[in-house]
Amino acid sequence: MPVITLTTEWIPGDIYYGIIRGKLCSYCPGVTVIDNASSIPPLNIAHASFVIRNTFNNYPKESVHIICVHSEAHHQEDHLIVKAKGHYFIGTDNGIFNLILNSEPDEVIKIDSKGNNDELDIFAKAAADLISGKKPADMGIPLKSISERIPLRATIDKEVIIGSIIFIDSYGNAISNITREVFYRVFEARRYRILVQSIKNFTDQISEKYSDVPVGELLARFNSFDLLEISINGANVSELYNLNIGSVIRVDQSDKSASPNRLF
Repeated sequence: MPVITLTTEWIPGDIYYGIIRGKLCSYCPGVTVIDNASSIPPLNIAHASFVIRNTFNNYPKESVHIICVHSEAHHQEDHLIVKAKGHYFIGTDNGIFNLILNSEPDEVIKIDSKGNNDELDIFAKAAADLISGKKPADMGIPLKSISERIPLRATIDKEVIIGSIIFIDSYGNAISNITREVFYRVFEARRYRILVQSIKNFTDQISEKYSDVPVGELLARFNSFDLLEISINGANVSELYNLNIGSVIRVDQSDKSASPNRLF
């Protein structure tokens, strides 16, 4: 059965949770509502899109994903229903749909709010209508496109890859925007160094598991999203190396003249 998910910038216990959950219980009683993610950094649609892009496909087809991140409609940013990849997304046309999908949607509808300015009520009613089987085209005005926002991608400069940290998980592992495909396009069958913040902090191998290296050693691995992840076995690499969203990760050729740095 399809479910309704919530991805929000609200902290746990925020009043808005009670409001939207109460509305969903009233408009579509019995439907499962799941907190997909909360405490997204306020207004940070890049962070929110990363979370949704890598989670929505785990839910049943026809599920409805409500996005309450930087979601106030203004100027040319309308509230939309976007159908894509067998799922429905409800949110604001601020570029987040493009960042989530990275492809053309199947259908885009500007929600007819009928003069209602209550954003949470608009989202809850739209979700309830979709769950009940109502067609998106009957819920508003069809649009031909969504707002575009270009994702931050790793770059290749001659024989060097320059990427950046785009997400830090609960363990402090730092996920970069360097894909497996880009990495091996440049460095397959060649020696390399993956440098983190400084030429003193690097690793010259790709690990499969965190335990592949001794405790305290820096490691790099491709995670389930096929993105290069920087970690330290047994420690929080982001705290120790002062990594933040946007920190640079550089991959260049290795001459094997230096040894990788270890924490302890």
